[in-house]
Amino acid sequence: MNVVLTIPNPGGVWTNPILHWVIVVAAMLVLVFVLLTAAAYTVWFERVALGRLQRRPGPNRVGPFGLLQLAADGVKLATKESFAPRDVDPVLYVAAPAIMVAAAFLAWAVVPVGIWYGLTYWIANPNIGILLVFAVSSMNAYALLLGGWASNSKYSLLGGLRSAAQLISYEMALGMSLVPVFMIVGSLRLNDIANFSVHWGPYQGPIPLIIVAPLSFIIYMISAVAETNRVPFDLPEAEQELVGGYVTEYSGLKFTAFYLGEYVNMITVATLASLIFFAGWNPTFWWLPAFVPFLAKIIVFLFLYHWLRTTLPRLRYDMLMRLGWKVLLPLAMLNVAVTAVVLVAVT
Repeated sequence: MNVVLTIPNPGGVWTNPILHWVIVVAAMLVLVFVLLTAAAYTVWFERVALGRLQRRPGPNRVGPFGLLQLAADGVKLATKESFAPRDVDPVLYVAAPAIMVAAAFLAWAVVPVGIWYGLTYWIANPNIGILLVFAVSSMNAYALLLGGWASNSKYSLLGGLRSAAQLISYEMALGMSLVPVFMIVGSLRLNDIANFSVHWGPYQGPIPLIIVAPLSFIIYMISAVAETNRVPFDLPEAEQELVGGYVTEYSGLKFTAFYLGEYVNMITVATLASLIFFAGWNPTFWWLPAFVPFLAKIIVFLFLYHWLRTTLPRLRYDMLMRLGWKVLLPLAMLNVAVTAVVLVAVT
């Protein structure tokens, strides 16, 4: 029998509204701390992975294995002078990085985390969990477009326009890629998807959904890399063309906010891939905490990001759009149709 740790509502078991909000705020603070730490070590992991893949040392001077390089960079970014060009929009220039960070953290409100065998934790568990993640993450388009427009720079504006077009294009394929999963599982709750079980012959238990929806996984991963603006889809930044794209005129903490939002989004994408297609914390073993296989799967997906960065060149913009509209979206729609036919045939 599974035990679920969740935030109780005032009308539920705990009727004290003050205690309810104390628990909610405490859970939020823990989540923010964990994500900040995870984002920092994702940067370290990326530097080490790129160094090894490119046959160079990577960070290895500040602290053991270069682990304290994160603290040094954090102090530098926090104390770096923050200035703004003339004639920027004072409200939107500050609001854009704030939206980026808020959207990145809010998406985690409905993400379940396996802690121990049969023990799962989340802050909220609405019946539209994955749709809420998509709705919140779509705010990134506003953040990047507003940041590019408010900076009063042609390079930033071009980067913002590119990011808006790219996010809108690949969000459609990303959402459609998961529709077959929803049809198979019959639920939009991430916990139900991670715990999806089958009874095939002698086997009865959870299975990775990549077995029954491999095309969905391929479309999801390609679209997710494009959604997070990572190589080979980093056209909104494109240093050789746009200096820095939408972040060209940002510095100090506001630049750090964009940087942080990007890496938290990478962790979110990797976590969703683990939950949806690789059964999250399943299978669990009594001698291992459930978060160990869960964390291992997330690290594998993050390594895939870094591997792509060091291996593939940046696409041309027309190739990027053609891939999204003429390849991934039709494939996703065909995948939905085929899955529907198969489900009707076998049920």
